[in-house]
Amino acid sequence: IENSLNEGIGQLMSPLCLSAEVHAALMSHLIPKKIFEKTSFPSQAAVDVCRSTAWKPLIQQMNQVQCRALTCLHSILSVLDVECLGGTSALQALAQHLSQLIFSQADYPKQDEFLEAVSSAVRALLQTMASKSIPQCMTPEQLMNLCEAGIHSNNISFKVNAVGILGITGSVLAKETGTVETIKMIGKFLLEIATNDSSLVVVGEALDALFDVFADGKESDKAAIQIKLLQMLKQFQPVFKMKIRKEGKGNCSPEQLCVLDNVKMNLRRFIAYQETVEGK
Repeated sequence: IENSLNEGIGQLMSPLCLSAEVHAALMSHLIPKKIFEKTSFPSQAAVDVCRSTAWKPLIQQMNQVQCRALTCLHSILSVLDVECLGGTSALQALAQHLSQLIFSQADYPKQDEFLEAVSSAVRALLQTMASKSIPQCMTPEQLMNLCEAGIHSNNISFKVNAVGILGITGSVLAKETGTVETIKMIGKFLLEIATNDSSLVVVGEALDALFDVFADGKESDKAAIQIKLLQMLKQFQPVFKMKIRKEGKGNCSPEQLCVLDNVKMNLRRFIAYQETVEGK
């Protein structure tokens, strides 16, 4: 992936959200490649040396550098197109790299700062891959493990990223065949979060993810009926409206309230859509 990120220097066409001059500067100075290199934590041998010397404080600083690099990676993935990132093979290699960062650390559920950063990078990567129909390398089971850690975390940003990752994964699976059981697993998980989480922001994100997963597709339509999605959302709709009315102003920013109002409107529309699906 490092070699792939070296390529594309001199291209002046860039996504609309990034000026051509900034885009050219990022590529000519190899910024994506340098950010990628910093997402890897130093070797265990280097860490062991630091632990046994006066350099022990460096371990925390190296961890901070890794987290900042992962946050930067999220931004890079959000503004650069696939070709500038090295193409399909580079993105798949990046997915494998992020998988190793997450799942090679047995104690990752305890590291909220790291998981917030890495989950934001994973979310941006999966969104980019899904938009270009690039096969994803992380299995739904792996992503479920990450999301389980997210839901039990006190870090709201990590929770929101985890829910968003499930929404992207489920929407991709909805377009494939033989995925009903996995979509059901994701749907039940998202329903549990939407109906039980204490944070209105997380609840709104979980509902948005449900809309994405069950928006269209024969597999998702079958899964929706089997998990009784329509009935569950009908029961939850008045509860959600009441939570926004009672808790929204005191706990959410004006921007978040605007998003929640949109979710409330989309919930009404989605219920109407699901009624037509079940009526077929």
